[in-house]
Amino acid sequence: MKSVEKLQDRYLGSLLEGDRRQCRSLLREAQAQGIAGADLLLDVIWVCMEHISELFRSDRIDFVTEHQAVRINRALADQMQAELPQLEPTGQKVIVSCSDVEGHELGAQIMADLFEADGWEVRFVGSGVPMDELIQLVGHVQPELLVYFGTEPGGIPEVRRTLQMLHRMGASPHTAVLASGGVFNRAEGLWIEVGADAFAADARWALAQAREGIVLREHPVAVEGRPKRRRRRGSALISADKG
Repeated sequence: MKSVEKLQDRYLGSLLEGDRRQCRSLLREAQAQGIAGADLLLDVIWVCMEHISELFRSDRIDFVTEHQAVRINRALADQMQAELPQLEPTGQKVIVSCSDVEGHELGAQIMADLFEADGWEVRFVGSGVPMDELIQLVGHVQPELLVYFGTEPGGIPEVRRTLQMLHRMGASPHTAVLASGGVFNRAEGLWIEVGADAFAADARWALAQAREGIVLREHPVAVEGRPKRRRRRGSALISADKG
């Protein structure tokens, strides 16, 4: 644990300096020491992404520093994803959407990458997708899970409207909705208010819940006959001891 914390500190320092080469070197060294790529994504890139977001929100770093860090993290996350061991397809499907904040899109991307490595069929739509088109996609794909990752307070009304319309139309009654990242991680219970079925602070927790099975909550606008529970299990790529 101490070695991971030390790596986090060194990696974060290199991110703040905008040192791409050193960030890449630190991750390669960690892999050579036997740390799995999935753990580096979650315990280093993800954790440092959260630190960068907090520093930026509190005006302790400027736009240039934040943008450099996000882009370094995204490039290295892409490289790490290509090396993840891929489990056999489970037949389960997930759609991952997010807000248009750059750090949030990176978190959503990591979420999508790890679900894919875990055997899920993933549709990563990213940010900026109109509400009606997202609902149309859910209806077409009929996924077991819809992940909405990261938004800021100003984006909450749009998330709420989207989920209300999704429930009202009954486009995919068995689809569970999981909220994660951004203001959802900072405002306890907000995921309930917007109409999600579950919350996870990170991808490890999200995967653990998805494997165990997410209970579909009753929503005021839910379509009559919506099933109350679906159980979904999968083999473990990432340890689920956090959360």
